[in-house]
Amino acid sequence: MEVVHHSSAFLLPSVAPDHRPSLNYALIVLNQRLPRFTPLLWQHEQHSCGSALMEAPTGCLTKCPACSLTKTLLPSETGMISFRYKPDVIKGDMDSVRTDVVDFYIKLGTKVVDASHDQDTTDLHKCVSFICDFTPDLEKSKLCILVAGALGGRFDHEVGNINVLCRFKDTRIILISDDCLIHLLPKAQNHEIHVLSSVVGPHCGLIPIGMPSRSTTTTGLQWDLSDTEMKFGGLVSTSNIAKGETVTVHSDSDLLWTISIKKSQDSSP
Repeated sequence: MEVVHHSSAFLLPSVAPDHRPSLNYALIVLNQRLPRFTPLLWQHEQHSCGSALMEAPTGCLTKCPACSLTKTLLPSETGMISFRYKPDVIKGDMDSVRTDVVDFYIKLGTKVVDASHDQDTTDLHKCVSFICDFTPDLEKSKLCILVAGALGGRFDHEVGNINVLCRFKDTRIILISDDCLIHLLPKAQNHEIHVLSSVVGPHCGLIPIGMPSRSTTTTGLQWDLSDTEMKFGGLVSTSNIAKGETVTVHSDSDLLWTISIKKSQDSSP
């Protein structure tokens, strides 16, 4: 069975050769409070896609993705629209982005895609779909989509974003907040997670998603699982501890992997 390797090297200010993943990063910025280390994510990305998720009150400068991005990346320029961080695409329902913001980025060359006709998918779904559609088939195996602003705020939004992981299970997608990251471990693979202790851990968890896991086996955790059943209403491996540099996971069902991000993480680009 295929072994898939996972790493949090995108959280390192500079990626050492032994941690350098052979991945092409894309960045999606959602309309939520952004992680303090978003500049690092921007630095690693090769494509960026801004998305509006929530309706902005009139006159609010921090409720559209562009201004929220500016507030996080350039605190001294809060209230301004930034020239420095220009997304390749702004896509979504367009119900919370100001007209002057859209006009500003259009003039800079950003592509704006109004997807308000589609009310059956979330803005994150729309952005992931856009990136996948424009990624050549030969490069899709190396694509890794980082999502800033996917966690926090309304719980139903969080659940919708986690559902995107399941709907695009063949694509590496990592949801990132100030506190943790989350990604899917598909059942058809063995997973080897490289724990970079300088930036993540030790608290972690494995959560069955979509259906119960009849059998999950791990190594490298404080409380390893051995052919263990997990399900809601029963055992779920939360508040576990990554003991070393490598965690391995094998399961007969899809799992969510989550690990804490250390508060000392540098936010400078």
